Amino acid sequence: MLRGRGQLAAGVHALPQAIDHAIATLKLQAMGMAIDTLTVEQVHYLASWEEGT
Repeated sequence: MLRGRGQLAAGVHALPQAIDHAIATLKLQAMGMAIDTLTVEQVHYLASWEEGT
């Protein structure tokens, strides 16, 4: 953002997911927290229409 200063229009800009995740990780670390990782079963459940309510 600093390198592109003055080149972006005012407003909300989407970040690539990898950068967004890195920023979130740093912020949570500064707060003494961490991002949970999903188990294989949780990933399967979230991706499936076969299970759940």
